[in-house]
Amino acid sequence: MSSALLEDLINLDITDSGYIIAEYIWIGGSGLDMRSKARTVRAPVKSPKDLPKWNYDGSSTGQAPGEDSEVILYPQAIFKDPFRKGDNILVICDCYTPQGEPIPTNKRCAAAKIFADPAVEKEEPWFGIEQEFTLLQKEVKWPLGWPVGGFPGPQGPYYCGVGADKAWGRAIIDAHYKACVYAGIKISGINGEVMPGQWEFQVGPCVGISSGDQLWCARYLLERITELAGVVLSLDPKPIPGDWNGAGCHTNYSTKSMREEGGYEVIKKAIDKLGIKHKEHISAYGEGNERRLTGRHETADINTFSWGVANRGASVRVGRDTEKEGKGYFEDRRPASNMDPYIVTSMIANTTILFNP
Repeated sequence: MSSALLEDLINLDITDSGYIIAEYIWIGGSGLDMRSKARTVRAPVKSPKDLPKWNYDGSSTGQAPGEDSEVILYPQAIFKDPFRKGDNILVICDCYTPQGEPIPTNKRCAAAKIFADPAVEKEEPWFGIEQEFTLLQKEVKWPLGWPVGGFPGPQGPYYCGVGADKAWGRAIIDAHYKACVYAGIKISGINGEVMPGQWEFQVGPCVGISSGDQLWCARYLLERITELAGVVLSLDPKPIPGDWNGAGCHTNYSTKSMREEGGYEVIKKAIDKLGIKHKEHISAYGEGNERRLTGRHETADINTFSWGVANRGASVRVGRDTEKEGKGYFEDRRPASNMDPYIVTSMIANTTILFNP
């Protein structure tokens, strides 16, 4: 079939059919792999409540035994589909047993409970998440632009760099940026990172549970776009050992009290609580994070909690503006690039608002 005809068929407008295509998206058994499948639903769909629950074979995703393999998908958030366009949608789902119990890899359910707590709702927690990631060559699993089996010049020219010898994969990044805006994700920016072949996008500010929904949807779009480009997406926190920066998922956070007059005192109290729960947070902040949090390459040592103003070598950084204005937000620099935003955002809210030492 000619590629032009294929292109025409992919771009067919199905608006007049009275139906739309809904791509149901969920998180697989590793807690990081994304799965999706599509179904036809009658238009219009205004909210997740308009969509039917669905099921899949959990034994094929490492989420159920073969003799009782059915897992139920509950639609939770809707985004516009930048691939199929029109009124077609992407649907972020979470996963339950047929009896209605969340399965062990469903981290959204517990997070939603924390965000629904009246004390947390009252504080309107805002999150801005900085997702770093590395693009790899498909055949060799080595960063994009790097000589196979070799290394580029040392770090320095690549961060926010411009030029064919410094920025590798920009077309993918720009395609992803626009796809996120089209989908209705609150993507707030992108930049090239310190290690060549590594990039970052930011999602936020988002309130409560929507932060996790939006970051997972943005990750899904990135997986799909890298798939089209024949490039592999890695969320490994330290893809290349040695004198190369790792990849994190810095989480910026504020509550209503922090954003109002006298907020800096509230921030300091919240940071003290995070210090008390440091070990607990680290254990939930991503696999392999110990390879990244070494005290070098703009990280704090994994075993020590620290905070400072404008200090990128601390566990938690407070911006100069926040200190000067006496209110604002802070940045938890500990989460790894492969963290689960449902776990991290709800844990930060739980520790800073509900935990009473």
